Amino acid sequence: MASGGACGCVELTLGRGRTWGGRGLGRRGAEFAEARAGPVADTGTSAGTAALIMDPECSRLLPALCAVLADPRQLVADDTCLEKLLDWFKTVMETESSLQLLQDHPCLMELLSHVLKPQDVSPRVLSFALRLVGIFAAQEDCFQYLQQGELLLGLFGETGALSWAAWSVPSVRSGWIQGLCSLVRHPSALYFLADSGAVDTIFSLQGDPSLFVASAASQLLVHILALAMQGGASGSPTREAAAWPVCAQKIVNHVEESLHSKATPQVTQALNVLTTTFGRCHSPWTRVLWERLSPPVACLFERDPIPAVHSLMDLLLSVARSPMLNFSACGLWEMLAQTLNRLSPTQAGPLALGTLKLQHCPQELRTRAFSVLLQPLACILKATTQAPGPPGLLDGAADSLLTVDTLLSSKSTCVGLLCQTLAHLEELQMLPQCPSPWPQVPLLGAAVTILRLCDGSADPSSSVGGRLCGTLGGCVRVQRAALDFLGTLSQGMGPLELVLEVFAVLLKTLESPESSPMVLKKAFQATLRWLQNSHKTPSCSDLSADALLFLGELFPILQKRLCSPCWEVRDSALEFLTHLIRHWGGQADFREALRSSEVPAFAHQLLQDPESYVRASAVGAAGQLSTLGLQAAPTSPENPQAQQGLLMDLMHILSTDSEGFPRRAVLRVFTEWLRDGHADVVQDTEWFMTTVLQAVSRDLDWEVRVQGLELAQVFLIQAMGQPSLRCPYTVGLPEATSPSPHPEFLQTLCRLPLFEFAFCALLDCDRPVAQKACDLLLFLRDKTSSCSGTREAGDNPSSASVEAVLQRWREGEQGQPLGDLDPEAMLAILRSLDLEGLQDKLAKSSDHVEKSPQSLLQDMLATVGILEENEADCY
Repeated sequence: MASGGACGCVELTLGRGRTWGGRGLGRRGAEFAEARAGPVADTGTSAGTAALIMDPECSRLLPALCAVLADPRQLVADDTCLEKLLDWFKTVMETESSLQLLQDHPCLMELLSHVLKPQDVSPRVLSFALRLVGIFAAQEDCFQYLQQGELLLGLFGETGALSWAAWSVPSVRSGWIQGLCSLVRHPSALYFLADSGAVDTIFSLQGDPSLFVASAASQLLVHILALAMQGGASGSPTREAAAWPVCAQKIVNHVEESLHSKATPQVTQALNVLTTTFGRCHSPWTRVLWERLSPPVACLFERDPIPAVHSLMDLLLSVARSPMLNFSACGLWEMLAQTLNRLSPTQAGPLALGTLKLQHCPQELRTRAFSVLLQPLACILKATTQAPGPPGLLDGAADSLLTVDTLLSSKSTCVGLLCQTLAHLEELQMLPQCPSPWPQVPLLGAAVTILRLCDGSADPSSSVGGRLCGTLGGCVRVQRAALDFLGTLSQGMGPLELVLEVFAVLLKTLESPESSPMVLKKAFQATLRWLQNSHKTPSCSDLSADALLFLGELFPILQKRLCSPCWEVRDSALEFLTHLIRHWGGQADFREALRSSEVPAFAHQLLQDPESYVRASAVGAAGQLSTLGLQAAPTSPENPQAQQGLLMDLMHILSTDSEGFPRRAVLRVFTEWLRDGHADVVQDTEWFMTTVLQAVSRDLDWEVRVQGLELAQVFLIQAMGQPSLRCPYTVGLPEATSPSPHPEFLQTLCRLPLFEFAFCALLDCDRPVAQKACDLLLFLRDKTSSCSGTREAGDNPSSASVEAVLQRWREGEQGQPLGDLDPEAMLAILRSLDLEGLQDKLAKSSDHVEKSPQSLLQDMLATVGILEENEADCY
């Protein structure tokens, strides 16, 4: 196999110490070599626990690495290596004393002290060092040790970091925040924050131009507040602000001042801190916090315009989800209702959806939220019908006028509001909190009306409807949203007249030359869902009479779409056809309707499509058609080759197609055919398996090779997994009466290229291929374990020859075939392989050796030339 021999990386164990192996890539070959004779002792260089402590080799390398990091002239390793180094230190600190580590490795303290001279350190190393100090100072005794030397004040005090030239680099500010976040784990850290001025620096970083830094600063304030208030988590919260810890008072005062600010950015920062606090902290003190800060939050609604609307809605929903608050007592429901009334339709939609998702929301508020959510669709219906709007959807003329103004203000606003509304309703229908009763009929009517407004077939009854026709005409974005929503509504159905309107608008969308490829794809998906749900009756799963009439009109349109010049449309049409066949291919009326069309013939022609995605979809559709006997009739019925035309076409694609997608699709079809006993496969199974496996073994696509192994396993399972059953391709063989496979079947297996393919796949450089091959050989060995034959590999001339060939494969000579096998040699080889050991090795991540800290330190030093060439771990 061309791909497997290039970098075979497996070493297998035979009996009596002989090995078949592969040339590894760096350490990866050694990984598989360990599978020789069972588990070996942990050397400390794998991903085990021993690799996570500070072993002697890491201690030896650490001084050189610290010297490199402290030297501004050295090109330091990239950020990925520094991140891995920090992760290693975090892991070490989980089991060791950080103070002891610093005392045992003075080089670390020298590096951290050197950072106090930031002009001599690169910003990348400075950020790394700030985070490292935080990791060490997370343990209180080490924190106090570092504080004695003024290191913490020099790095995190307001007189230190802000004066650095490197402070202008966002990664340094981010490292400073992350270091503090790691450090704030104990009371000593809170006293330090209160005295050092660090909290004021965090306040200023909330408005940082870097969004990542600003977000991290807000998260850090929540972390500090939660730690400071931790003492009141289990008892009654203190209501006197003067009794709160100093850091907590400072943060809450800052948030309160920001809420009173006239500057929207400051209000947004305060709201974000509160939203995160109520989302993460579920302690009694949060009740006191809301009682104190809810008045300034409520005052925000009195401003015109309301500042930071989205952040304000996020805060209200976060508070409403908190388990610690008495919502009725704190006036939250009234605040939510007032907010829904004050916001514009576009702004109110997300809040209405969030309100409806709440578990303990009062029914009156739920009704109001649902009315807000439905308002845009109610206006659409009112603008396009002579009759009054559906009851329960319109709650007031004022709201209706506001929504109409929004819909007509501009095309972008109208499109955005409708798409948002449709998406929210689609999401809501799938939730347990979905309102009941659900207004299925009005919503169906609204969805159909919107699609008609988009395709120009609507008959508006007012000037508003006429303007909506002009605004939404040909709008792809709204069409897609409406089709998605229409598909979701198929679960609820509706009166027959309305269902027929749904089918009519879907047909028009599918037929329209103005429909874009994405709209057509959505229309195919919605059509399928309505067809699937239109037959849901207690006693019947067949298509209804109306659905069959619809299919009669649909197939000519589908035939046209299969000939579309746009490949995306051809692909969507083939996928739709495949789903139709899978669901209703066995129904007589459907089969008759499909056979009377030219759809099967056009689908078969697309096997030659210039686009690989279309060829792959055509393979799936043709396979489904053939499975159910619905393929196009051959042009020459008396010609045997014409009868097997599809099989040969698929074989040709598997052997010659330049793209992987069609070849993978062919193997999926072949596997399904083999599993179902397809007539073309049963006719000559040995030829079929031989031809397929020969093609797959030469394929460069690893997914094709994996699927080829899946096909081989299905073949073996059907032949050997249930020996008491008559397999379709074992006609003529004696019926099995014991769990052992019949000798004649073993002879057949030896004639097939199955073993050559499986052994070659076992040496494959792509791990999924090797794993699948290992599973296949394990299954075969288990099923043949009771067969006769006691000779080991090497005692039989045939097995010795096979061993020699496999050894040459390991050395890269993949061109030589295994040659003729006999069952005895095959069984001896299977018994000699340590497949369980190999399976365990293959289950590990391919870089489990390179994740060791020793390897990381060696690589980082190698990048600056500290190590000799033979010491670098260049994997």
